[in-house]
Amino acid sequence: MWRSTILALQRSYRVVVPRLPLFDVPIHRASVDNLVEILHEFLDWHQLTDVTLIGTDIGGQIALCYAHQHPERVKKIVLSGSSGLFENFPPAENDLNKDFDFVHDQVREAFYKKDLVTPNLVDRVYKTINTSSKELHITFLAQSSRKIDISKFLSRLNVPVLLVWGLQDKITPPEVALQFHDLLKFGAVKFINECGHLPMIEKPEVYIRHVEAFLIH
Repeated sequence: MWRSTILALQRSYRVVVPRLPLFDVPIHRASVDNLVEILHEFLDWHQLTDVTLIGTDIGGQIALCYAHQHPERVKKIVLSGSSGLFENFPPAENDLNKDFDFVHDQVREAFYKKDLVTPNLVDRVYKTINTSSKELHITFLAQSSRKIDISKFLSRLNVPVLLVWGLQDKITPPEVALQFHDLLKFGAVKFINECGHLPMIEKPEVYIRHVEAFLIH
């Protein structure tokens, strides 16, 4: 998902990709707070400071929580389709019929360009959410995400935050980006037309252009 972004940014910046153990921690530790702690340990181990955090979905929420808890370590943040305020998606813990057709329809909702929804992509998502242990982790992470009211601290963040959002995002609609913007002290929004929930996949060139311009200034 991040390959194009990583390759582009590596030309001018040091890019470090932390592999957060979404499915490899004990189930009782599958939470946003624990992942924030793991991210802190990772940055400490690699002696990284003055970092720019880039995230989407729950990764965006983790970045915001980290900046709130450790403001001295974060220089800037880039978000797309971030969790934390509103997501138009069935709760992971719902006892839904997660058959292949259902998963296919849900994955299609994430994209404006429907041709990007390949059988291989749907199959990977299907296998993930239908694996009992991973399904439990997703459920606990989703519950944890909804319990954290990030709106209480967004206005106190003193770091610049770039919101790069698909104008046709159905999961976290453009109104969510505007809500983030209104709550943030130093927020900026860049909408991308003909783009859904994942601009780094659907419109990588435009996404990277916005990110690079943000990093320079």
